[in-house]
Amino acid sequence: MYNINYFKEKDKQSIMDFIEDYPFAFMTGSFLSGMQVATQIPILSEQRNGELYFQGHIMRNTDHHKAFAENPEALLVFSGPNCYVSASWYSNPATASTWNYMSVHVSGQVNFMSDNKFIEFMRKLTLKFENYDTLSPTIYDNLSDQYLSRMLPAIVGFEIKAEQFENVFKLSQNMDKNSYISIISKLLERGGFSALIANEMLKRKNEIFPESET
Repeated sequence: MYNINYFKEKDKQSIMDFIEDYPFAFMTGSFLSGMQVATQIPILSEQRNGELYFQGHIMRNTDHHKAFAENPEALLVFSGPNCYVSASWYSNPATASTWNYMSVHVSGQVNFMSDNKFIEFMRKLTLKFENYDTLSPTIYDNLSDQYLSRMLPAIVGFEIKAEQFENVFKLSQNMDKNSYISIISKLLERGGFSALIANEMLKRKNEIFPESET
């Protein structure tokens, strides 16, 4: 991950809000042999005693389950919107174009959950993504015992305590004010992910370029 100060988000709450908005994480690790494994899963985060924990579940007896059982070191990557930024929009267009994006990396060790903790996690997970609708037929407590007895043995819950927590919010913070405003305008015109990046840039505009600046 780039270790460039002006591309780092300093506000911890903004980082946690980002994870909340983009909870479908890329999780990667390896066997002790070095063979890589990866999967993509929804993640819940919580703070306990000043520490950050990340919880999820994976299928049993897959390559990634076997790898994390053998080697618990894991990396979670939370990715948000991203887009191409053309240098033709800069004050000086005779330079390299780039790509703006937002990403948070969390590394730590995988600890598999006990059965009771896993059930508690599944209750939280299903409620959260059903917008806390306790009448939804698909939340954990509304699923039949017959269904749960068939499905639960096929999956395993895990928790990762964050040992390293990094981010890159690359949003043209290194550009001059005219270029910055031009990039926002062009990205808003394009829409989609580009517009989402433009809105993130707009949030930071006054901080990067205080109104007192001429």
